[in-house]
Amino acid sequence: MSVQGWLLFILLVQVIHGLGTWKLYVKAGRQAWEAFVPIYNSIVLMKIINRSTWWTLLLFIPVINLFMFPIIWIETLRTFGKKTTLDMVLGVVTIGFYIMYVNYTQEVTYFADRDLKAPTKAMDTLGSLAFAIIVATFVHTYFIQPYVIPTSSLEKSLLIGDFLFVSKFNYGARTPMTPIAAPMVHDSLPLIGTLSYLKKPQLPYFRFPKLEKIKNNDIVVFNWPRDTLDNMYHPSNRRIDKPIDKKTNYVKRCVGIAGDSLEIKGGIVFINGKELILPERAKPQYSYNVAFDRNQINIDYIVSELSITDGYGLVAQDTLIFSALTFDSAERLKNFPGILNVKRNIRKGAEDGTFPDFKDGKASPNRDWNGDNFGPIYIPEAGKTVALTKESLPLYKIIITEYEGNTLEVNGDEIKINGQVTKTYTFKQNYYWMMGDNRHNSLDARYFGYTPEDHIVGKPVFIWMSWNSNGKGINKIRWERLFTTVSGDGQPKSYFKYFLVLLALYFVGEHFYKKKKKEKESL
Repeated sequence: MSVQGWLLFILLVQVIHGLGTWKLYVKAGRQAWEAFVPIYNSIVLMKIINRSTWWTLLLFIPVINLFMFPIIWIETLRTFGKKTTLDMVLGVVTIGFYIMYVNYTQEVTYFADRDLKAPTKAMDTLGSLAFAIIVATFVHTYFIQPYVIPTSSLEKSLLIGDFLFVSKFNYGARTPMTPIAAPMVHDSLPLIGTLSYLKKPQLPYFRFPKLEKIKNNDIVVFNWPRDTLDNMYHPSNRRIDKPIDKKTNYVKRCVGIAGDSLEIKGGIVFINGKELILPERAKPQYSYNVAFDRNQINIDYIVSELSITDGYGLVAQDTLIFSALTFDSAERLKNFPGILNVKRNIRKGAEDGTFPDFKDGKASPNRDWNGDNFGPIYIPEAGKTVALTKESLPLYKIIITEYEGNTLEVNGDEIKINGQVTKTYTFKQNYYWMMGDNRHNSLDARYFGYTPEDHIVGKPVFIWMSWNSNGKGINKIRWERLFTTVSGDGQPKSYFKYFLVLLALYFVGEHFYKKKKKEKESL
């Protein structure tokens, strides 16, 4: 829905609100016109029902307002003496229209100084639970979101089983685009597996001011642009066009930012003609073929010494393949007895499914790109213009049509956008190039292409828990990773012991506070 569409919708809601409540406003000693003025009518209503003015703000926050509206309906009914269980049920199931019925058909009394306490213990519990969900949803949506690492694409930097806190405000918190959705879950409901949202209506894209720009080498959480799975718990072969904010969350390293020229040569990333130097914590990995002497080699010893966590196996009688070795591990491997040769695998020729020239899973003969030799390509920047030809169009086709909402027609050498013949295109937003450090085991930009800025979710900042499913007993917890930062200079450092000290101080302080309070009460 466009901005104009939403403004018309909001205006319609305000008119319905005014028509359905103006008599109640008058009963409360206010003017009838006050029920019709947008925003102001909410402020006045909060005064009428004797609730804080800041509740008005919550009514305009997507998803959170889904909880606030029923609360306001119930509070309004109770203020005018309609406080039976039936009244409250009717207020909710009729999505507030029961208030309009009361407004025109019932002779009610305004209780300005009514008791704000819930009438029953059950209602009190329900109210407390609702506000707990509201607060949690607000924090989850605009400040910090918990996230768990499901794959090994950023192995060594982030491990499978790492539980992260992802900051929404570093890159600017994005308001929900899908306003009717279950809180604090993503695209599907746990256990049930059904979709957790309604696809319509959709809010226009909006992002709050950012604290920092995305930089080369930043680890970023984003919505997978090419996601068409119906849900993340029970994916099927059924294609579904998902709203942007309900596409599957991915985490990768941003190796290229808007305006960069990117090329991959022999598995090494080059930005603007220079090799991209990764931070110390980054450990890029590749697959290696290793020739060995069967009489000397001890595979278990090698795996243990190199702390190899990914797969390995025979590819020939005297050749092993290690699927994810760092450069350092590969160099160390050369020094083990029985190792004859260590060779990094580099793909050659066109690879099926490589962006952008693929059709029905087959690479186009126009390019021989693959995951190790790719580009050069330009990463689009908002406001910049590129030339369009039959050769360059595949790079930008998805941007023009899906990400930026234009129509595209190609007839021979003629290109039409929105019905107009053109030889250029100007981008509406920034794009990024996201890749995994595990170069030969990562579904990333080499296969799905650019990530639009409106798909950016946030910045991982903190690992609060790390679970090793292969560990035993207390070693299932990776203690050295608890309370470590995701980015920063040097190797990760755990702040877990400092957390324990602060926690102990909190409990000691609370103990003495309660003790002093008891002593005062006994005097």
